[in-house]
Amino acid sequence: MSHKELIKQFFTLQEERVKTYRTFDSGFKEYLESAPDYDFPSYRQLVHDITQKFNKISSDVITIETKFREAGYTSIAELIRKIQLKGKEKLELTAQFQIAQQNSASDPSYESKADETTAVKLSLQKLVDLIVELLEELKYEAEDILLEDT
Repeated sequence: MSHKELIKQFFTLQEERVKTYRTFDSGFKEYLESAPDYDFPSYRQLVHDITQKFNKISSDVITIETKFREAGYTSIAELIRKIQLKGKEKLELTAQFQIAQQNSASDPSYESKADETTAVKLSLQKLVDLIVELLEELKYEAEDILLEDT
């Protein structure tokens, strides 16, 4: 696979990651809407399926990163690594956000839970913004590769 194809594959994997998050978010909303008798078995299955998808994406991204590192494209490999690590952090924050949302929904009168939800949401948005910046930086760094004829 050419370096150009690897970069394109990486961005395709990022798009898959975004779609997987959308599925995760909509599944979580359905779970919250099943209150007060939460449909936990369905949600647990969703979490399992999402985890499998994220593991596959991560594995593929690590392979791409390794190929760039071995080919001497250290700056590209480092950016891919940073994006991967921020993606992992985003998943952890997403889980925190979902827990905070469920806690807030379970007891809407408890003000600190709403504050926690807002704080986690802000952290999540900052992280998403950083990932977008890193992706833009990667596009810039890989511009010569993307312009190559294959």
